Amino acid sequence: MAVLSPVTSKFGAKYRSLAPFRFLRGLACLLVLVSSAFITLVFFGFISAVIVRLFSISYSRKTTSVFFGAWLTLWPFLFEKINKTKVVFSGDIVPSRERILLIANHRTEVDWMYLWDLALRKGCIGYIKYILKSSLMRLPIFGWAFHILEFIPVERKWEADESNMRQMLSTFKDPQDPLWLAIFPEGTDFT
Repeated sequence: MAVLSPVTSKFGAKYRSLAPFRFLRGLACLLVLVSSAFITLVFFGFISAVIVRLFSISYSRKTTSVFFGAWLTLWPFLFEKINKTKVVFSGDIVPSRERILLIANHRTEVDWMYLWDLALRKGCIGYIKYILKSSLMRLPIFGWAFHILEFIPVERKWEADESNMRQMLSTFKDPQDPLWLAIFPEGTDFT
């Protein structure tokens, strides 16, 4: 029988034990995200996504991107500054202020949030849209935000998804509407 020791690197142990302070800090971050998401939806989501849309889809998208971009900026702050996580991007250079298609590996449960870090650094935080499984659209608070942010739900069956994807993507034909469309081809996280 082999005796296993913790994996270490030049930076120390790979996994640190979950101390009470780290647990409370993580819980506080989660509460801030959920409560601020609810407040953003109630006070700004309806106005930007419904009322302004009656007059202009383009202005509605811009208004929504400003409000929700401000909220999405909270995640990188909490993740990098409060939790002291170092985020390193590698790969192809992503152009700023252009419409792009992001195809990424789905390695963790929060990797889609890392794209918020990238979008923040490129000045497109409010313009990121995800193609995601339709069951996520039924989540309380976040599911409502996914609808307002115009995320594209899929059932993972082309016969069911083709018409919905064509219809939703056709609303993004105007090149003046910035768009970062993100897709994770694996369809679920690595684990």
